[in-house]
Amino acid sequence: MDFNELFLFLSDLQNNNHKEWMDTNRKRYHTVRNSFINWLDELESRLAVIDPDYYPTSGRKGLNRINNNLLFHPNRPVYKDHFAAGLDQRSKQGDFYIQIGINDCELAGGYWKPDSKILTSIREAIDYNGEELQKILNKKSFKEIFGGLFHDKDKLKGTPKGFSSDHKYIDLLRHRTFAVIHPLTKEDILKDDFMDKVVHVYQEMLPFRRYFNQAVTV
Repeated sequence: MDFNELFLFLSDLQNNNHKEWMDTNRKRYHTVRNSFINWLDELESRLAVIDPDYYPTSGRKGLNRINNNLLFHPNRPVYKDHFAAGLDQRSKQGDFYIQIGINDCELAGGYWKPDSKILTSIREAIDYNGEELQKILNKKSFKEIFGGLFHDKDKLKGTPKGFSSDHKYIDLLRHRTFAVIHPLTKEDILKDDFMDKVVHVYQEMLPFRRYFNQAVTV
């Protein structure tokens, strides 16, 4: 995968963010897109080796659309400034997210503003066994890679219904988003060992994702 070509295409697209340019450069878009899909498929084969519970998600299936949804966000540009995909994408569970773009590159996973049913399941899991989650979050290598839970601007200031304000894990229970992010630089992506880095981050994130995926399925 030539990620230089991917970055160059995205840069040109953002300078010509309209359907006419995309139509003219459709062949170029598909060349970059197909290369990224092939790279994702190679990555998937490596993830499946280290994770026996990995849920098969081909690059083509996991790849997100490059078009913005203008029906709900009419003020956004026609096309996104990144390529992104979700792997290990079992229905109704948190996937492993990869984004490579002009402004933001990252690896992430977890649950972003889940609906009330899933949020309730997560909070029940924390109430039952918050010690395990705290242990995952406090692991030195985990903190070095992710820093901690995603900073949740929508975090409750009060107390979730059904829990006391002096609950041992009240700070965790107040969250509405349960996710982690590992930021990437363009330099990271252009290195020869980039896929090795992604595999390492996936492996470090795995206990975190398993905790929450179990919470919403049990």
